[in-house]
Amino acid sequence: MLEKVLIVDDDPAQLRMVSSLLNASGFKALKANNGREAVRATVEDNPDLILLDIMMPEIDGCQTCRLIRELSETPVIMLTGKRNSEEDIVQGLNCGADEYILKPVGNRELVARIKATLRRFEKVKARNIKKKAFFSNDYLTIDVPERKVTVNGARLKLTPREFRLLALLVENADRIISHQQVLEHVWGFEYVDDVDYVRIYVSHLRQKIEPKPSSPTYILTEPGVGYYFRTLN
Repeated sequence: MLEKVLIVDDDPAQLRMVSSLLNASGFKALKANNGREAVRATVEDNPDLILLDIMMPEIDGCQTCRLIRELSETPVIMLTGKRNSEEDIVQGLNCGADEYILKPVGNRELVARIKATLRRFEKVKARNIKKKAFFSNDYLTIDVPERKVTVNGARLKLTPREFRLLALLVENADRIISHQQVLEHVWGFEYVDDVDYVRIYVSHLRQKIEPKPSSPTYILTEPGVGYYFRTLN
């Protein structure tokens, strides 16, 4: 069965071009002209991946991504014309995107990025099935197979990539995971030099799960090496 990619763009010419490219590359292309159509298609068509333009009228890409994240864990690649600064990464992180591509992008690179994102997503699902990673105390509970995190009994909302990072740390609890290992498992081989990504995501995770983010209890830093999830007191 062909993997389905939902393309979301308000530019009809762009929709036709990318749709033709993906159909010719072995995917089944689905199309949405705006955020509302994208949310509906996510529910009705259950795409394997969503290619989402950030600049759209009425409901922009970030708003659309947030709505999708209420309904689905489907990987989202966001297309942006902005420079790839830390502010852009943080904005995309808060929206729930899994990947960012700077426009203009070549056809071969776009197809390669889609395939790489799908491979990573499948590996994460397989790893979560195999591993029964679980942590719980009076303050924090992390159940990786159930994709459930609670803080003080309240269910916590994490973006897919935030959860993948946390799951990796919990699966390897009390072991140091290097920056490169985190990037390889959570982002992919092509990101092994982008250490800032890890720092930004770890900071966001600490804000969500730590009693005192400035003095973390669970996600600890090994200076110059990486991070580890501490279960031992």
